[in-house]
Amino acid sequence: MKIDKQKEIEKLKKENPKAYRITQEGDTEAPFQNEYHDNKREGIYVDVVTGRPLFSSNEKYDSGSGWPSFYDVIDQKNIETKTDLKLVRPRTEIHSVDNTHLGHVFTDGPKDKTGLRYCVNSASLKFIPKEELNDPKHEGQYKEFVKLFENQEKKK
Repeated sequence: MKIDKQKEIEKLKKENPKAYRITQEGDTEAPFQNEYHDNKREGIYVDVVTGRPLFSSNEKYDSGSGWPSFYDVIDQKNIETKTDLKLVRPRTEIHSVDNTHLGHVFTDGPKDKTGLRYCVNSASLKFIPKEELNDPKHEGQYKEFVKLFENQEKKK
């Protein structure tokens, strides 16, 4: 599915100014007052601008920070980092390869996993429930991710 990124950014600016400020200007939403910090449904989280797959609910955990937190990404090539010097201490900012600001990554994540905590603004994400991964409206874009949840079903 081909996305006109600039058109999607303009649409976001009109329809959701907060998400625009977060994704395009590097703003941060308030902790615990965002859509996905306590979402427990199975599915994937994609870039709100381009739909690029970023995170899976399989790697989501409650870090207590008030933002959606993940200990890993779906595909490392979809995420880029840069040093953020806005605060007293340097932090590592994360953004999608499409340059959508997502949040930050820290090294205080689960030690039995990756040790990383991807702390992400909900406004940067769109959640695709596992039941919709094969939905024709996505034009097959997410069908390959159905397999992420097949083993989860067997464990239940």
